[in-house]
Amino acid sequence: MEGSMAQINHVEGEEEYVLLDLDDVCVRADIPANAPYVLSGLDTVKPVLVIGDLKLIGEYQETMGTCYIFSEDGAPTVTCSETKPSETNVFKDKQFLDPKQAPSKQVKPIASLHKILKFKLVSEDQNEMAEGVTTSFS
Repeated sequence: MEGSMAQINHVEGEEEYVLLDLDDVCVRADIPANAPYVLSGLDTVKPVLVIGDLKLIGEYQETMGTCYIFSEDGAPTVTCSETKPSETNVFKDKQFLDPKQAPSKQVKPIASLHKILKFKLVSEDQNEMAEGVTTSFS
């Protein structure tokens, strides 16, 4: 899932994290890495995210249970398990790479969250409605 986390401060000392889901947007638009953005209206029903010329409207979705966010640490490693008495095991507590095994990564928890903010591209009609502009065809 393409996304990032936004932090909302409700009460001093209390933090709430929200996952920004951009899956629907990434299929239709190419968003460059490290592109500048403006995120506004996190405390409203329909937050707005502007990335360059793209205008996105978000909608909150509750998660089923708790989502946990992890970060990956360093190089992939595999620890050798002890198979003989420690006096004879020269590889005890050594780490090495096994070319036959898929690399594993160490992860550490960063945050938990209960809300996902799913974004969609704003069409011209939605953009006019969002700005309060009405067009009549008389």
